Amino acid sequence: MSKIRRTIKYESERDGTFAEEIMASPGCEDLLGCFQCGTCSGVCPLSIYMDHTPRQIIYLTRQGFKDEVLRSNTIWLCASCYACYVDCPKTVHITDVMYALKQRAIREGLYPSRFPIPVLAREFYKMVRGKGRLTETWLVVRLLLKTNIFKGFGMWRLGLGLLRTGRFSLAVESMKHPEELRRILDASPAQHGKKEVA
Repeated sequence: MSKIRRTIKYESERDGTFAEEIMASPGCEDLLGCFQCGTCSGVCPLSIYMDHTPRQIIYLTRQGFKDEVLRSNTIWLCASCYACYVDCPKTVHITDVMYALKQRAIREGLYPSRFPIPVLAREFYKMVRGKGRLTETWLVVRLLLKTNIFKGFGMWRLGLGLLRTGRFSLAVESMKHPEELRRILDASPAQHGKKEVA
């Protein structure tokens, strides 16, 4: 069973602009359409492992409890199966809300430091931004170094097999002019008002 934290909420904990900021993300415009029926929590295959159910995350987001939402493990456990969206009577794009919350948590650094999902997202972005291409071998190495290096030792046979068959390469891939891609990324409306991922 999930361990739901039942705490008293105070007005001082609210961020009055949080809901509007999340609703500005693509797919999140109908956040206020949720009438808290709980269908999303009932159909979610992972809700029993979450500290807050999807219904509670939607409610807390709408009420502006940013810190509690972004520190929740629920947003990271979402498997993007879309069962919540398919069964939602108001067709609220709950999965898109979860994506927006993950992105916000990464930007604000509100996640466990060695938690693999946000670390993977950050390293992926840094590699593509820096070289214009992704080198999977080095992405995996960077992920393991920043999360759990000992897990890599248990996968050495798999890694060797991937190298031997050419599925993994030690050569770092790069495009000719990665600075052109960086200019495009910097000009993207999604980047305006955001600090660069470190």
